[in-house]
Amino acid sequence: MSGTRSTASLQHRLAERGIDRSLLLVVPAVLFTLALFVYPFAYGLGLTIQPSAAIREQWGGGILANYVAFFSDPFFRDSIWITMRLALPAALFNVLAAVPVAFKLRRKFRGKRALTTLLVLPIALGTVLTAQGLLIFAGRQGWLNRLLMDIGLIDQPLTLVMNYTGVFLSLVISGFPFAFLLISSYLSGIDPSLEAAATTLGAGWWQRFRRIIMPLLAPGLATTFVLTFVLAFSVFPSARLVGDATGETRVMALMAYRAFGEQIDYPMASTVAILMGVVELIVIALVLLWRSTLYKGSTGGKG
Repeated sequence: MSGTRSTASLQHRLAERGIDRSLLLVVPAVLFTLALFVYPFAYGLGLTIQPSAAIREQWGGGILANYVAFFSDPFFRDSIWITMRLALPAALFNVLAAVPVAFKLRRKFRGKRALTTLLVLPIALGTVLTAQGLLIFAGRQGWLNRLLMDIGLIDQPLTLVMNYTGVFLSLVISGFPFAFLLISSYLSGIDPSLEAAATTLGAGWWQRFRRIIMPLLAPGLATTFVLTFVLAFSVFPSARLVGDATGETRVMALMAYRAFGEQIDYPMASTVAILMGVVELIVIALVLLWRSTLYKGSTGGKG
């Protein structure tokens, strides 16, 4: 009898700490994470400390030879700044553009559903189809240039693709729908009675937005910026299809592809991928720090 009571007591104490058979439901998720994230990450990290013979010959041995080679070669090193120069403005533009649109569309009006559908439609296009559309519409022989030349506004076609502008436009087209949906979700979770109360107290539109909406929306803005930044930072098809792959849109993803697919240097490709993750984590940490200084309460929206 004493053994039975001891076992029941132990099960009760474990259950109070959340340890029971329901934890078995977590096992598939843990195995999935180990197989598709932890193991590949550990394997890739291990490759970075195993430089190829060519890297050892040019930059010396040692476990950090790949990193030394990356930061010593301007062609590789400058890709960090090039990628940041694309990803940061694109993410910032998408967030800033999505806020007023989502703010306006949170109220009911005729045509709201159709307009919302048009705004999120680019999600279904994909980056390759978006790039092809940009080439057809904004290329040197595209519809836009031909129209502007026919009506006499320009004498020579505008260079809107195969450069920084083309990749930036592609990132905006593909990233704005995500930013719009996320910010709309957060805005829908902010209690309208807060604004109504502020209005009765004489607060104007700008005061309501700055003192009520903006602080409650800060967590959503931070999350949206982080997600759109990561999406833009890992840009690859657009940089290759509507950018200058060896010049001003020589992003880090292209450097990883170059090392992997052209040079067959898997350790260097893994090094570039790890450095991409490090840069992204630094930006994410800075954004979350900004959020914590602006607003320390719980999130105001549903996102």
